[in-house]
Amino acid sequence: MQYELHTPLTKEALAQLRAGDTVLLSGTVYTARDAAHGRMMELLDAGKPLPFDIRGAAVYYVGPTPERPGQVIGAAGPTTAGRMDKFTPRLLDLGLACMIGKGKRDAAVKASVVSNGAVYLAALGGAGALMAASICSCEVIAWPDLGCEAVRRLTVEKMPLTVLLDAHGGDLYESGPAAYLNSLSAD
Repeated sequence: MQYELHTPLTKEALAQLRAGDTVLLSGTVYTARDAAHGRMMELLDAGKPLPFDIRGAAVYYVGPTPERPGQVIGAAGPTTAGRMDKFTPRLLDLGLACMIGKGKRDAAVKASVVSNGAVYLAALGGAGALMAASICSCEVIAWPDLGCEAVRRLTVEKMPLTVLLDAHGGDLYESGPAAYLNSLSAD
């Protein structure tokens, strides 16, 4: 199935998604990679607010390239999500609704996705220009000293994504290969 979603995301909207579904996401998406996640944890440890409202938010694991003249953003392909696994359950517990990246997640993240009614979506790796085409605006909102890893607020329009982990425990990295193998044995 294909769904159109708009941020901020609700548990009710995410509950309809299943691993393998496609999503066209519109609204505000924040960027954060390893270094930004580390700084977010420092803020939380100090009892300070994050640079954006995490409740219902979508975070894209991306370090975009510099934009060329006339562009909003440069190439914006996903980075490997597993590097954020040690930070993710805490953010999900605070209300993070959606993560966008590529690659498998660990068992703690999977469990936290389910317990928090969240999702993990895949952006097409190796297609940074395609992903950038759905980004309408880009503004650095925290830690410009981190360069491409600074936190940015993106406005996206119909960003094409695939559900990897759903709120019900579905995992496309498990169900996808199994479905393929079953299709081979059915022939």
